[in-house]
Amino acid sequence: MDKEPETSSTGSRSPGGFGLFGSGPQYSKTELAGVPLTGMSPLSPYLNVDPKYLLQDTDEFILPTGANKTRGRFELAFFTIGGCCITGAVFGAVNGLRMGLSETRNMAWSKPRNVQILNMVTRQGATWANTLGSLALLYSAFGVIIEKARGAEDDLNTIAAGTLTGVLYKSPGGLRGAARGGLVGLTLSGLYALYNNWDHLKGSSPTRY
Repeated sequence: MDKEPETSSTGSRSPGGFGLFGSGPQYSKTELAGVPLTGMSPLSPYLNVDPKYLLQDTDEFILPTGANKTRGRFELAFFTIGGCCITGAVFGAVNGLRMGLSETRNMAWSKPRNVQILNMVTRQGATWANTLGSLALLYSAFGVIIEKARGAEDDLNTIAAGTLTGVLYKSPGGLRGAARGGLVGLTLSGLYALYNNWDHLKGSSPTRY
């Protein structure tokens, strides 16, 4: 039978012992017990692994000098505009299908009915995609301008950009329309800012993109 490695009176292994991956630094059970390994099970004293290499105190990714860990509004603008256009197109197509079936319910299934339904689907899809895409473009432009002007990125930029987007989009309707649009934009952007800070308001750390 194999002999157990010799140990000293303090319980540590002798320097001449052999481990699974060859000889290496030896630690006693008392020394290993004092190593703080958060979220990990205690190491076996027979593994020649230095516990210091298992502790990750720094980030596991490298950022360019001066770069932020989160994407800025300019980087998110393209995703926001594209996502709103796609969302508007899908919603408009579904709404157009509903409207087309409702308006042609008295018609028999034929080529004219199919063409009319298809026209309604494409018209509504394009309209909603243009509407949401325009709103996303205005919101992103205001957000980038306000961020550059203030030199800071916080929820105040979000609320201000949403309010100005509503005011400008509804400005052709006069002062009353602009006021209503601004109120809607303020409400929606305020709810979005509240959602982003909900975890912080509850006392836990928020999860950011």
